[in-house]
Formats: sequence, C-alpha cells, structure tokens
Amino acid sequence: MRSMSANIALSLVILALAGCASMSSEECTASDWSAVGYEDGSRGYTSDRFGGHRKACAKHGVTADFSAYQQGRTAGLIEYCQPGRGFNAGASGAQYYGVCSADLEPEFLDAYRVGQQLYTLRSNVNSANSQIYARQREIDDIEIAVRTKQALLISAETTPQDRVLLLADLAKLSERKGELESEIDALIADRARYERDLQNYEETVASYGY
Repeated sequence: MRSMSANIALSLVILALAGCASMSSEECTASDWSAVGYEDGSRGYTSDRFGGHRKACAKHGVTADFSAYQQGRTAGLIEYCQPGRGFNAGASGAQYYGVCSADLEPEFLDAYRVGQQLYTLRSNVNSANSQIYARQREIDDIEIAVRTKQALLISAETTPQDRVLLLADLAKLSERKGELESEIDALIADRARYERDLQNYEETVASYGY
C-alpha cells in the first residue's frame, strides 16, 4: 500500500501534467482522490475545484471519488490554515477563499493580513520603480528625437518653413522632458518614503516569527 506522501507526490505529478485544466484517462484512473484532495486543501482551494476534476474525468468515463477527495482536502486544509501559511499567502498576493475552519481562521487571518500589508508595501516600491523606469525611457526617446530634429534644423536642405516647425517641435519636446524630470524627482521621493515604510514594517514582521 502506498504511503500518503507517495500518493501526494504522484498526484502532484498528475496535476502538473494535467495543467490543472483537464486530466487524461490514465491520470483519472491512477489518481488517489484522497491525495488529490489533500493537495488541493493544502493550497487553500475550495471544494468547487473538485467539480473541475469530476468533469475532466467524466469525459473519460471515470467517476471521481468525492468522499475520498473531501477527506483528503479536510486534512490538507489543516496544513494550509496555519499562521505561517497565511502570512505567506498574504505576502505573495494570493487570495484567501474563506476555507479555514472557525477554530483556525482567526490566527490564519491575522497572519494573512500582516502578509497582505507587506505585499502592499513591496508593491508600492515596485510600482514607483516601474513608473520611474517608464518616464526615463520616454526621456531617452525624447533625447533621440531632439538630436534628429537638431540635425535637420542645421541641414542645408531644410526650408525656412520647416525650420519654424522644427523649432516648435523642439520646444514641445523640451517642455515634456522637463515635466518628466519633475515627475521622476517626485517619484524618487515617494520611493524613498515607501522603502522606509517597507524597512520599518519588515523589522516589525521579523519579530512575529512567521
């Protein structure tokens, strides 16, 4: 008789091969439904996930065992609904589907919310970095455009009328570059504040021992 750990390992391979969307006839036949349920429970999935397994296997004439699945899932949820797992779920931005039992949920949610706040603070820093990068890329593009127009401005083939238009374009590009530089300065200040907030919070979280 296979051990529970061996069954879970096999089910992990099956689910990975199935892409969590469908299961082949062989996969459905080989599945230990208690182990599949345990894996789903340990990942915080609702029992609705069984419906996907059932439909996939029904196409191959295989009946999924809900009783065994639910038994395994209940055991898996005990593993999932621990404070450390709650913290990790919140810190990774994962959604909580209200699957924990009444006796485990309060501590799980406390840890989950701590993780969520950490995720938010990290996201603030990452968002500021992304916005700074995007504006710097636009400045780089503007500088290329400026050099191109400056070359045309001094070209002997450029007409006086075109020079007037080029000068107007250069003025607009210069104005836009100034706006972007101001925005970058503001974002750098925001990022510094976000980084301080994140560092302070990380120091606080470290004392929780998650």
